[in-house]
Amino acid sequence: MDASTLTRDLLIALDPVEMAHAADLAPDPWQVKFLRSAAPRVLLNCSRQAGKSTMAATLAVHTALYEPASLVLLLSPSLRQSQELFKKALSCYRAAGGPVPSKTESALRLELDNGSRILSLPGKQDTVRGFSGVRLLVVDEAARVPGDLYFAVRPMLAVSGGRLLALSTPFGTRGWWYEAWRSQEAWERYEVPATQCPRISPEFLGEERRSMGEWWFSQEYECKFLDGETQPFGREDVERAFEEEVEAWDL
Repeated sequence: MDASTLTRDLLIALDPVEMAHAADLAPDPWQVKFLRSAAPRVLLNCSRQAGKSTMAATLAVHTALYEPASLVLLLSPSLRQSQELFKKALSCYRAAGGPVPSKTESALRLELDNGSRILSLPGKQDTVRGFSGVRLLVVDEAARVPGDLYFAVRPMLAVSGGRLLALSTPFGTRGWWYEAWRSQEAWERYEVPATQCPRISPEFLGEERRSMGEWWFSQEYECKFLDGETQPFGREDVERAFEEEVEAWDL
């Protein structure tokens, strides 16, 4: 291995952004910050086509390559989505030149010579229970992952102290993803509307707004959590109905 190759491999090992560059990606400013973050809990509330899945796949591969014996789980709501996310991870691994040789490659599994594994799983409890010691848990399309499944996978991080990354576009004012986004818990949060993505043109967004209408456009491209179009009472209206405001009387 020549000196230039060693230097390149060292740069990639030290900086996940360099891995993105090796995969012919040009990360946006928010993606650079995300890839270099060491936060244990991260939420990506991003527009469609903002590159959140690609960045999650890049981080997954970097973790597996440079943290030996790591177990990286990619969790998606469906088998098709699991396959798509894994394809991005495998593409990133190959583009980086495979710094660590692979032992096994399949449609949803990558095992490396350093003992690390990347597994992509559809969102069913019977497929995800039993794993432990997870170094990185990625929950894709998190707004559509049921709460019971999410709470079933969190304990996988208990002993390993692994990282949790959840990424999605909003899907109404309900579910654990919505609650996590609005909570006071120590998540590192990224909100990336389509206007912050240089690959999406203003002309395209204008056409989408006209075609989809404000409700769908706001959810898919502006990262807004909205009540259902046919919902008679909004989430805030319901919450206010249960507030107790007691007026004190002087007796």
